[in-house]
Amino acid sequence: MGIKNRLIVMSFLQFFVWGAWLITIGNYWFGTKNWEGTQFGLVFGTMGIASLFMPTLTGIIADRWVNAEKLYGGLHILYAVVLFAIAQVTTPDTFIAVMLLAMCCYMPTIALSNSISYTSLKLNNKNIVKDFPPIRVWGTIGFIVAMWITNLSGSKATEYQFYIAGIGALILGFYSFTLPKCEPQRLIKENATWIETLGLESFKLFGNYKMALFFVFSMFLGGALQLTNAYGDVFLDEFKHFPKYADSFVIQYSTIIMSISQVSETLFILAIPFFLRRFGIKQVMLISMLAWVLRFGLFAFGDPVQGLWMIILSCIVYGMAFDFFNISGSLFVESNTDSKIRSSAQGLFMMMTNGVGAVLGSLTSGWAIDRFFTKSFNSTIELAGFLQTDPANEKMAEFVKSQGNTISADGAFTNPVLMKDWHTIWLSFAIYALVIAIAFAVLFKHKHDPKEIENLSH
Repeated sequence: MGIKNRLIVMSFLQFFVWGAWLITIGNYWFGTKNWEGTQFGLVFGTMGIASLFMPTLTGIIADRWVNAEKLYGGLHILYAVVLFAIAQVTTPDTFIAVMLLAMCCYMPTIALSNSISYTSLKLNNKNIVKDFPPIRVWGTIGFIVAMWITNLSGSKATEYQFYIAGIGALILGFYSFTLPKCEPQRLIKENATWIETLGLESFKLFGNYKMALFFVFSMFLGGALQLTNAYGDVFLDEFKHFPKYADSFVIQYSTIIMSISQVSETLFILAIPFFLRRFGIKQVMLISMLAWVLRFGLFAFGDPVQGLWMIILSCIVYGMAFDFFNISGSLFVESNTDSKIRSSAQGLFMMMTNGVGAVLGSLTSGWAIDRFFTKSFNSTIELAGFLQTDPANEKMAEFVKSQGNTISADGAFTNPVLMKDWHTIWLSFAIYALVIAIAFAVLFKHKHDPKEIENLSH
């Protein structure tokens, strides 16, 4: 099997083992376990917490002591074991703790997979910019396949989603040991300082204005990257409480609708070489930020019937929003760092986006949604106005009673019914992304040099 095909298998499984549960875990948390929503943000926060240190730590290990492919394989085997364990958890606190352990195993493998691909392609005299995107696109295909298997097998609200991911992770873990050797650079001087010995030189990149600014914007955009993963499927599913949307296709197959986002990724990933050569790294990253504005804005005005086209278009835009920044950002790090710290620098990029940014985004969005964007209704008249239906609607009454409520003769509830104001939530996210895009366009100075794209090396 040629090197490209070997890396395609790795990329496919890398995101298969994430996609099997990432989009559907909200249905498992709320629909099956009936755990509180206030803690749900912490589930996605574990990804950020793990990314604060694990990608950087494993990048240092890969740069200094252990072959990247061996470290990568070991982490996936551990990830599989933890996934099998999490399916047995019965309390939300334990679930969050075990999920943190799972993310400590998984999150660093994203940066390691990039490093392995870049190294293997270079060793085989391949062009990274030309050959990497068609390989990476199979990761998105793997994510889509996993989502569809989870949805169509009836596992999107059960613990079986974790078994699906765990089996895939075991296969990938053992397969990784067959990949080309990606040996540590071990470029350490005899009189090296402890910072050099531990591979912490990548943090010196913060001393470079352009690199520091890049990492800061990576952090701010990282706050937006996981928002639709965390809330997208729940957002669509909550339309079932609106009687006029309750029987729509979107409600029954919300996960498949969300998978359009990943289908879109496959197309935009393949377009990245053209966009990079034509516009350069900065403009591609800026296009990504503006695409996030559209992603959130279209969600704000979409619905499962008349506004279905907006939901679908938002999913299409997602491909540009997500991958244009992640891949162009990774290539920017690749072309602007020294070879001996590139694995560490890739880990640092992951730390700022999926670590610091994701944690701040999860905590801030969760707090803001609870504090400002959750409405409280005390009677059938109030709730009917929000749900755009008649106060006597039977489906609305069933929903109220499913919340442990009773309805008095005058239509009052024994306890308030809480509903998220998704329209305002998505608009707020869109404004946030727009502010970041404008600031990035003004502050980040990076001149497009075609040679930078053509001569990327590892």
